[in-house]
Amino acid sequence: MFHYQINENKLTVEELLRNHWKLGKKLVHELRMAKAVTTTDGEPLLWKEPLQAGTMIKFTFPIPTSSYKPTPVCAINIVYEDDHCLVVSKPKGMSTHPNDARDTHTCMNHVMAHIKEQGGMYAEHVHRLDQGTQGLLLVAKHPLAKSIFDRMIEEKTIIRTYAAEVQGNLRSTTGTIAESIGKDRHHATRRVVSNTGQHAVTHYEVIARYKHSCVVHLILETGRTHQIRVHMAHLGHPIIGDTMYGARETASGDYELHAIQLEFDHPFLNKLIVVKDEKQ
Repeated sequence: MFHYQINENKLTVEELLRNHWKLGKKLVHELRMAKAVTTTDGEPLLWKEPLQAGTMIKFTFPIPTSSYKPTPVCAINIVYEDDHCLVVSKPKGMSTHPNDARDTHTCMNHVMAHIKEQGGMYAEHVHRLDQGTQGLLLVAKHPLAKSIFDRMIEEKTIIRTYAAEVQGNLRSTTGTIAESIGKDRHHATRRVVSNTGQHAVTHYEVIARYKHSCVVHLILETGRTHQIRVHMAHLGHPIIGDTMYGARETASGDYELHAIQLEFDHPFLNKLIVVKDEKQ
């Protein structure tokens, strides 16, 4: 259950759900049948009745239970949280979610421990981070939030910024890489730039230059597997230590890619949310 404040004069419940939140027809129908939207006192609301700005309405609907088995305690950092979502800092080397029943210490298992501690039962990640990537991951706390945030990812209105140190120095200080990405036929997990792959766009900006490397900030328009790693390698500047994509091996034997910032207009709170990883 949550409350929502109407922020526009003469907005109807139906307009809010269909036009502002752009919920799917099936979900809107389920909310209507469940009489999920009421006044704060629980009285029914006419979905086509214009409401005044400042009116508080209440959403009450069944919430399913997510399948992630909670860890004994949540051992990851919760960077931001409200009634609708949370943002965690996923550690390097941890998977975002389980791939089979034996995976019980992924990021989502730790998130579920936090949710259970609060008395909740639902948490679903909105996007993914590779196991070798650390940083900010957005998680929805109820199905309406999941539906809306999924759509926002598709519409590129959630801005995800990453930081990486790459080999060599990029000629241009800023640029955009628009190269489709597909599976490598000769390697089970590697991805390659491919004309038959999925559309992928990465924007970059050089923020520091060194003798043999530079630090770049990267913003994803799309979220393909290994997108930043593939795109930087395609430019001839793989992430330092990313041997899968042609970089020289480092002492640590690993690469450093960090999701440092999430920025989005919160659909339920009607304000801009900017979350930065505390490690930055």
